[in-house]
Amino acid sequence: MEEDRSDPDGPSHPRAFPAGQAGRRDRQLGELRVDFPVSVVLPAGGTGERTGLSTPKQFCSVLGRPLISVTVQAFERVSWIQSVVVVVAKENMELMTDIVQRFQHRKVRVVAGGSTRHRSICNGVLALGEEEDEEERPKVVIIHDAVRPFVEEEFLYKIAMAAKEHGAAGAIRPLVSTVIATTAEGYLDHSLERGKYRASEMPQGFTYSVIHRAYQRCTESDLEFGTECLHLALQYCGTNAKLIEGPPTLWKVTYKRDLAAAESIIKESLSRSACVITGGSARAVTLADALQEAAAALHLELDLVSDLTGDNGRYLSEECNFIHVSIDGSCLSEVESLLKDLEAANRALLHPLVVIWVCLWRPDEPVTPEPAAAAAIMGVASAAKLRNILLYGIRLHQSEDPERWERSVSKVAEITSALIRERSPALVGQLLQA
Repeated sequence: MEEDRSDPDGPSHPRAFPAGQAGRRDRQLGELRVDFPVSVVLPAGGTGERTGLSTPKQFCSVLGRPLISVTVQAFERVSWIQSVVVVVAKENMELMTDIVQRFQHRKVRVVAGGSTRHRSICNGVLALGEEEDEEERPKVVIIHDAVRPFVEEEFLYKIAMAAKEHGAAGAIRPLVSTVIATTAEGYLDHSLERGKYRASEMPQGFTYSVIHRAYQRCTESDLEFGTECLHLALQYCGTNAKLIEGPPTLWKVTYKRDLAAAESIIKESLSRSACVITGGSARAVTLADALQEAAAALHLELDLVSDLTGDNGRYLSEECNFIHVSIDGSCLSEVESLLKDLEAANRALLHPLVVIWVCLWRPDEPVTPEPAAAAAIMGVASAAKLRNILLYGIRLHQSEDPERWERSVSKVAEITSALIRERSPALVGQLLQA
């Protein structure tokens, strides 16, 4: 196992890549295939007393979006997860329903929770079994904490596959501190050998039959005082869970300072990634492929899509920058359409996102006069800036010389990376040359 050099007790960036690996995420995840229905239960009924805030932490704002919405978004972007059941206290049902509508969550069902964690999870599991069509019922149920917002698809895949094979699976992490036992008088009794033990984390996965049977058979004492779902599966179904070492990104928001850490991580992620829209043009796709490869060396992650329809529409509701590739200077209208789509998504943008219009010309194509092009993008950029969207332009001439073309693409990648990271107000509305 590769050594984990990050601080195990602190937040870790959820989208960190080793050197030179950025931009390969989509191709790797595209190979993940799950041919059975998977659903998620998110218990979100806690009061969050340890944060010291009057609002339960799952409803606290992180860059204008409730924390629970950030967690839901992490699951909704996974194409093979069919539904997410969010279990909240009865008094928060209306609030959660409003969050689902406001942030346009597509896979969410809101269910009333119980007086304890196990009772709430049980309600969520039972709700999944109410589907009349047996084919719609999940084969595997993933249980996760609503306040662990940075779960990754690759690890969810490992949990889902292990749960299907073994009946149950759970995430574990190395213990950060040595665990000790004390006497009744408050003296040291003994300590545990830290290397032999692991911390049980989320997510956990189960076949539906196992987790449903476990909750049907468990006692009132389990429901009232228990917390560990894997223990129920072992005790009442004889199912010994497969334990999988999880990434350091599985940390949960527990204290007030963790909310600030979550915001910092999202901001950093936003400065290291973008969605490239090609419009399906062969020339635009060729440029986007070359740009993705050049950006990898700058640790900038680019996801390539032809448009933002269907499943790709999820990018409009995510914390995401955009690069729109046009094959001539007459397509600023496409960027205006993108800006309208972002406005329609009704997102609260407290941290500015970047939209970059990359204009590609062949040497034999007429170029829009500089003043006209500059005036056009400046007008659109001024309106976008009022909505906390920073619009920039890059003009690129396609060269027949391979070496010159490679240098030009590298220059575009450098400019793009700098604009996304620095978000320079002085350059908003500028049409830069590459």
